[in-house]
Amino acid sequence: MASAMLEDAVERRKKSNVKYASFCAILASMASIILGYDIGVMSGAAIYIKKDLEITDVQLEILMGILNVYSLIGSFAAGRTSDWIGRRFTVVFAAAIFFVGALLMGFAVDYAMLMAGRFVAGVGVGYAIMIAPVYTAEIAPAVSRGFLTSFPEVFINIGILLGYVSNYAFARLPLHLGWRVMLGIGAVPSALLALMVFGMPESPRWLVMKGRLADARAVLEKTSDTPEGAAERLADIKVAAGIPKDLDGDVVTVPKERSGESQVWKELILSPTPAIRRILLSAVGLHFFQQASGIDSVVLYSPRVFRSAGITDDNTLLGTTCAVGVTKTLFILVATFLLDRAGRRPLLLTSTGGMIISLIGLGTGLTVVGQHPGAKIPWAVALCIMSILAYVSFFSIGLGPMASVYTSEIFPLRVRALGYAVGVASNRVTSGVISMTFLSLSKAITIGGSFFLYSGIAGLAWVFFFTYLPETRGQTLEEMGRLFGMEDTDMAEEESAAAKEKVVEMRTS
Repeated sequence: MASAMLEDAVERRKKSNVKYASFCAILASMASIILGYDIGVMSGAAIYIKKDLEITDVQLEILMGILNVYSLIGSFAAGRTSDWIGRRFTVVFAAAIFFVGALLMGFAVDYAMLMAGRFVAGVGVGYAIMIAPVYTAEIAPAVSRGFLTSFPEVFINIGILLGYVSNYAFARLPLHLGWRVMLGIGAVPSALLALMVFGMPESPRWLVMKGRLADARAVLEKTSDTPEGAAERLADIKVAAGIPKDLDGDVVTVPKERSGESQVWKELILSPTPAIRRILLSAVGLHFFQQASGIDSVVLYSPRVFRSAGITDDNTLLGTTCAVGVTKTLFILVATFLLDRAGRRPLLLTSTGGMIISLIGLGTGLTVVGQHPGAKIPWAVALCIMSILAYVSFFSIGLGPMASVYTSEIFPLRVRALGYAVGVASNRVTSGVISMTFLSLSKAITIGGSFFLYSGIAGLAWVFFFTYLPETRGQTLEEMGRLFGMEDTDMAEEESAAAKEKVVEMRTS
């Protein structure tokens, strides 16, 4: 009887802690809405911006893609900022920057002011897409980390859907007003986010890096299955941060030499070990292939793609685009429940394989329609629509969320913020190149040829994922080194050196 009551109490505690961790992950991941909203809203707003400001296709594709380049500033600054002021307040900072950018775009009177708004919003987006997955990975227990760290991608898709809905809702406003309302209203979710973030705790791993062990222990006890699990996680994080296991207290001093910025750059970029080099290449490759396989061309330019497929009415275009957003959001929700059940590799390989087939189908349909201008070819139009829906479905069930999930969990603690920022930089640069060249590429090799090219890149991605990325499901963040070739002896030497540094510092202080 007593045993049954104890087990029931443990189970209730476990469920309560999972709910709390989920609540924290949801709040942090809402930062990703601002990127999703911008992607979604620009796909439709571009139609009206081009008409109202009378800009060329080259100016339009620069306007569409330049935000990704600007976001590099935010993503690299976010690594240092989050290590300085904490993960939580970095989310607030990101929301504030995007708020200003959205207002600038909404009140833009010409192309130059609109580009200025894109710059400010881009910096905010860079902060958001870097910090949300890092915070979520650091607060989530290993058993549910895949589920929780997929939340940023979920909210990107929700943001995209909201952007599509905004296009449809405000499309009937006067030309000079409609696109400005579409862009300006993006300030609302960022303002709400900044207020709600104060309800979540700081990352326990950041607290340990700052020597605040009591605060870290309190957070871990709220997000771990059992008190023993919380103690074990704290011990692992202390070792990763260079704090000896036997050193305890509410606040301790962390060796500055191991947490300095120059040391982090040295460990990750300048002279990485073979294991760190493989981790870095895995992150950069995953982010590169996520964007190089053409997702932004489909999402940002979906009205243009549907028009090429034979759909010409603006309302029908925006309505069909909304269907893409709904499909993408539904399948990312499915992915959140599969990440910790099916594993990272099976989802990633299945997703990429499905994308290859879908891109070939889309390229075929667009090529057939393009070769018969003015003619109605129902089966080709249907093939294009089905291929786009299949493509975003396969992307959302694997490659979409996997970039943030996988990258946020594989880096060691000391280089995690910078490592994730490098991955995001690869992602944003590739996204910027794809989105700023799609219209020109379509004119050069036809729109159908563009998607055949993306299918070839997706094929290379499948080979890279199959040969290079190990399965990480169920591993703690502190155990990842072994999966990438870091020997136990190397890890022990690193921990021992950290402990010795700590002892020396304590004796001299």
